Amino acid sequence: MEGVPQTPPKEAYRAAMVLSGAGDALGYRNQLWEYCTSGPQIHQELQEMGGLSKVRAALPDWPVSDDTVLHLATAEALATGKDGEPLFQDLAKRYVEAMNDMEGRKPGPTSILGTSQLHPGEPNGYRIPFNPNATGCGAAMRSMCIGLRYPRPSDLTALVQVSVESGRMTHHHPTGYLGALAAALFTAYAVQRLPLERWGSGLLKTVPVALEYVQATAVESDSNVSAWAYFQEKWEWYLSDRGLADGRGPARFPPAYSPAERDVIYKTFSLDGWAGRSGHDAPMIAYNALLSAGDSWEKLCSHAMFHGGDSDSTGVIAACCWGIAHGFSGVPEGNHMELEYRDRMVTAADQLYDLAWGQRPV
Repeated sequence: MEGVPQTPPKEAYRAAMVLSGAGDALGYRNQLWEYCTSGPQIHQELQEMGGLSKVRAALPDWPVSDDTVLHLATAEALATGKDGEPLFQDLAKRYVEAMNDMEGRKPGPTSILGTSQLHPGEPNGYRIPFNPNATGCGAAMRSMCIGLRYPRPSDLTALVQVSVESGRMTHHHPTGYLGALAAALFTAYAVQRLPLERWGSGLLKTVPVALEYVQATAVESDSNVSAWAYFQEKWEWYLSDRGLADGRGPARFPPAYSPAERDVIYKTFSLDGWAGRSGHDAPMIAYNALLSAGDSWEKLCSHAMFHGGDSDSTGVIAACCWGIAHGFSGVPEGNHMELEYRDRMVTAADQLYDLAWGQRPV
């Protein structure tokens, strides 16, 4: 994280939160598309509806999933202005409470297990045991707003600590909670207007900072260190493949890149063949989509929300970062104006903006 960012418009924060929810609802499609294994099928069904501009993302057909419910829980805890242990306790409390709002939203088994192990209000009640299977994307998908709260280069220490602690409240495994770091960091980079080509290399420079924090807190650090390498190695592989290892670019994409071909490529990013399901590859697919989409909302949706994988979790991250850069420009009103919990998203965005930018000089 470099330089001193200019103060962004408040509308950028609102677009980040609201379009994140829209990306979730579109990628989820009330369970139909999150669990569809075929990007071409999703694109065909979208075409039969009349295209993206005809989609009215509203209840009952287009609810938000567990991703947005938990992202709002994170945002509303951060919006209190708390930090340190009081913040962590509040986050844990809100994650537990959020599990009461999961009817029809399909929360992941690791999030269900993790929240059942939290004991907010008790000493260290926001910490759960290391879980060798907690490699999923459930921490990544709810962490973008951490970058809205801590957007400056000088906020990096807080961003790392909050993303790691909040992430391992359910996903106590580096592949899981480093996904939270990636989603938060990329959002901060978007606020800073850092060129996209530099985001991945910036993440790899930040991962050792997270390792230092994990070792310093001494919470099952041996288990964490032994499981650490995969996240970094997979990102190194991806950046090399895209020609971005040095942070310069331009990004290099395959010449053939249709929905069917993207399904095959995205699987190569994955841990277990289900693209976007893990902590490393949900932000990876989101980043990949941002690199290829430019200022086109439709192209972003095609690449981040409409693929044969965990399409709501990749969409929720990509749309948040895109919203910061582009606002609501070019986004069909039907995609977001009647979105479930939209008012909460706007309120949280305003509160995070005021905390990040309204209380102190730039």
